[in-house]
Amino acid sequence: MPKRLLPVFFLSLSLLIATSVQAQEVSAPKYSNEFLNIGVGARALGMGGVQSAIVRDVTSGVWNPAGLMGLKNRHNVGYMHSELFAGIIKNDFGAYATTLDSSSALAVSVIRLGVDDIADTRRLQNEYGAIQYDSIEYFSVADYAFIASYARKSNWLPGLTLGANAKVIYRNVGDFANAWGFGFDLGAQLQRGSWQFGIMAKDITTTFTAWKLNPDELESTYLKDQESFNANSIEITLPRLILGVGRSFQVSEKFSALVATDLDVTFDGKRNTLLSSNAVSIDPRVGVELGYANTVFLRGGLNNVQQIEDLDGSSSWKVQPNFGIGFASYGLMLDLALSKVAADSKTSSVIVSLGYSFD
Repeated sequence: MPKRLLPVFFLSLSLLIATSVQAQEVSAPKYSNEFLNIGVGARALGMGGVQSAIVRDVTSGVWNPAGLMGLKNRHNVGYMHSELFAGIIKNDFGAYATTLDSSSALAVSVIRLGVDDIADTRRLQNEYGAIQYDSIEYFSVADYAFIASYARKSNWLPGLTLGANAKVIYRNVGDFANAWGFGFDLGAQLQRGSWQFGIMAKDITTTFTAWKLNPDELESTYLKDQESFNANSIEITLPRLILGVGRSFQVSEKFSALVATDLDVTFDGKRNTLLSSNAVSIDPRVGVELGYANTVFLRGGLNNVQQIEDLDGSSSWKVQPNFGIGFASYGLMLDLALSKVAADSKTSSVIVSLGYSFD
C-alpha cells in the first residue's frame, strides 16, 4: 500500500465508526446479529475468544481478515461444530482460504447457528377440541453468515497487513419470517518481533438487515389489529471495535508460550461488562497458549466478565473460564475446547475443530 493511502485507511475507519454511531445510537437495537460474535474455532474459543492480534489461520475471515497473510500453505480448509445449551443450539462453521501471491490472500467462510426440530403446536386441536398429534409440524430457526475476505501486505510499513470482509446475512424463522442483510468489516495486524498487535472494526458502515414477516402465519395468532401489523422492518447493527495485543515467548528449544488480550468495544449502549457507560462498553478478554514442538498445545482463557445477581439480591462479579487442547502435524490440525456459554451458566459447550492445509 502506498504511503499516501495508509493514513486514509485509518482515517476512513475512524470516520465511518464515528458517523455510524452518531446516526444510529437512538434507533439501533442492542445485541443485533449477535450470533456473529460467539466466535468460531476451538483454538480461539479455548483462549476466550482472544484472536484479533494473533489469528493466522483459516478462521481469520471471522476474527480479523488481516490474519490471512499468516497462512503457511497455499490451500487451507477448516470446519467447526459445537453445541450450546445441552445441544439445543447447533453452531457450525466452514471456510476455505488461499494465498493469491506473496502479498495477498483470499477466504470464504460460512457460519450457521440454529435450533432445529421446533414443534409447531398451533393446530394441535381441531375445531371440535380434539387433540390431533399428526397435525404437529416442525421448523427450524437459523442464522447464516456468508463472508468473503481479502488481505494484503503493506509495502510501506514492514509487518503491517490489512484486510476487509464483505458479508451477507440470512436469518430464517421457519415459515414465519426471514431476513437478508449485508455489511463490511476492516482489520489490521502489525508484528514487531515477538509482539503482535491487531485491530478489528466490525460493521463499519452499520450492517442493515431487512426482515420480512409472513402475515398468513403470524397475523391471526400474534397480532389481531391488522393496521398495526408491519410485515417489513429494518434491523441495524452498530459498529464494534476490537483491539488486541499479544506476545510470544520461546521458553526453550521445544517449549513456547503465547499470551494475548483483547478489548471488545461496543457502541450500542450500556452492557453488562467490566467497563460500561451509556455510550461505550468495554469487555476485556485474556488468553494463553502453551506449545510443545509446534505440535501439541494447551490453551486457556478468561472472558465474559459480568456482574451476576444472586438469589438473595446481592451481586458479584463472575468470569467465564475456557480451556482447550490442540494437535498439529503435517498440515492436519485437530482442536478441542470446553467453554461455558455464559458466566453464570451451569452447562458447558464442547467445541471441535478440524483443519487441513497443503500446497
